[in-house]
Amino acid sequence: MIIMFTALGLSNIAKGQDWPNLAQFKEANAALPAPTENEDRVVFMGNSITIGWINSRPEFFEGKPWINRGISGQTTPQMLIRFRQDVIDLKPKVVVILAGTNDIAGNTGPSTIPMIMDNIKSMAEIAHANNIKVILSSTLPAYDYPWRPGLEPAPKIMALNALMKIYCKEKGHIYLDYFSAMADERNGLPKKYASDEVHPTKEGYAVMEPLVTAAIAKALE
Repeated sequence: MIIMFTALGLSNIAKGQDWPNLAQFKEANAALPAPTENEDRVVFMGNSITIGWINSRPEFFEGKPWINRGISGQTTPQMLIRFRQDVIDLKPKVVVILAGTNDIAGNTGPSTIPMIMDNIKSMAEIAHANNIKVILSSTLPAYDYPWRPGLEPAPKIMALNALMKIYCKEKGHIYLDYFSAMADERNGLPKKYASDEVHPTKEGYAVMEPLVTAAIAKALE
């Protein structure tokens, strides 16, 4: 019985060693060539909404020097830990950060809005220090989380977005406002854009695509 408990404990420790999931893109990053002299490389950093984009709408990324580094379920502290490996080391000209909803959902424990903003600011500061233009995306609307119902995330998302917008204005970053284009009367994400009201469908991504394309063009000016 003691042996079984010890083995289980070691197994859990081993699983917990890669908390930010640095292994996810390790091989892909190593195989990625350095950007060419005139390459307008862009990295998309995020969670399931970001990785779901390339899975749902691969044609949007095809033929472009755009690299998707979303990991499902991730929160801003996890993204911050892997930011150097999955963004800085890839030497993009622009990073598009879309984060925060999983923090509000409590995926890795309780997080206050200031805590989330601190992590987002840290990612932006690291990017800026490495001459990478920063696009901070508004957190997408969410009236409720199917996996954690009753948290009433909408007011928290709106508060986070307001702080991001102010921060972008102060620091000269680009604020990418998905929220205003997608929110319904509940300040949630309607089913026409996300069947579970959190993760966009092709129709939801179709709303986002011209907005991010314009933001990237602006960043590259």
